Amino acid sequence: METLTLHDRIEAALEEIRPFLQNDGGDIKLLSIEDEKIVKVQLQGACVGCSVNQMTLKSGVEMTIKKHAPQIEQVINVEA
Repeated sequence: METLTLHDRIEAALEEIRPFLQNDGGDIKLLSIEDEKIVKVQLQGACVGCSVNQMTLKSGVEMTIKKHAPQIEQVINVEA
């Protein structure tokens, strides 16, 4: 079995959550991975300025990323 890089695992996590964001007119983009512990993403479209986006980020995105890459400690949304 091929070993996925950390970047590949995080992208796989985002692909898993992306359809839910797109259903609400939004999207998410991976910006960077720092020290293999912190992931910076950018919520896009309808997700920008949405009152539930912090909840979405923590409960949905961060949880999904940690499932794919348990070493990740934090997911941060970077405003455009």
